[in-house]
Amino acid sequence: MVGSSHEALHRIFQKDPALLTRALQKVLHVPFPEPREIAALNVDLTEIEPVERRVDTLLRAETDEGTYLLVVESQGKADERKRGSWPYYLSYLYEKYRCEPVLIVITQSSATAKWASRPIRLGFPGWDSLTVRPLVLGPDNVPVIADERQAERDVPLAVLSAMTHGRGPKAPAILESLASALRTIDPDSAAVFVQFVDSCLADPQAKQMWRDLMTAIQYFWRHPLAEQVREEGREQGRAEAKAEMILHVLQWRGIPVPDAVRERVEACTDLDQLEAWAQRAVHATEAGELFTGE
Repeated sequence: MVGSSHEALHRIFQKDPALLTRALQKVLHVPFPEPREIAALNVDLTEIEPVERRVDTLLRAETDEGTYLLVVESQGKADERKRGSWPYYLSYLYEKYRCEPVLIVITQSSATAKWASRPIRLGFPGWDSLTVRPLVLGPDNVPVIADERQAERDVPLAVLSAMTHGRGPKAPAILESLASALRTIDPDSAAVFVQFVDSCLADPQAKQMWRDLMTAIQYFWRHPLAEQVREEGREQGRAEAKAEMILHVLQWRGIPVPDAVRERVEACTDLDQLEAWAQRAVHATEAGELFTGE
């Protein structure tokens, strides 16, 4: 079970390695060649000496232009020690595998992304003996996917969007779109993605909303995360869960909920009606807009 955002942010690329090359090509606009095959490698870079060094995720991509090692590092905050460890990782991997290493850093923080994108230059002014230029994926360049159809076209990228943009006013639309898109893929993969997103949502209200959304999806209850939710006493019927989710979305977006609206939502048992209200809750500017046209 994924227990932290750090782990989820890089393990999503182990779950779907092709997402990493799509991110390089479409998000960072790097002309990385299309892999014929991608394989996960051992992340342990420990030498014979008792100094343990591990990368977060390591993938080998076979392309028509050659073999590349994709080194993925999940970074929560700036850490100047990386000026030494990242160049070490790349030179060690090149020596071990004799193919080109590519460093990709993923973060949820714009400030950390800005820090990580700075080249690491080793040498003296005017003459760099070694230069490391990380490719960085973060909230400033990962697309905001808040449309259900767009999420369905590339579910892993929609998951990455939720993991990097899971706070702020756009979060409800992002999470709602992803929840709908997850129904279109196989339940086992969807359950893994559910956990990745849950691990990355630092905002308590966003996490609450995500878990409310997930209560309406059957595969969720087969995942270990569901046991945690059940222990918190939050297993409910589908209609009750959907009604609670609608009210949470409105409250989380700062929209006042009059008693009359709350009572009508909580009394509804029609799942189709509740689904329509849930869609409106993501975009409504006031609670009464839930019932527009009815």
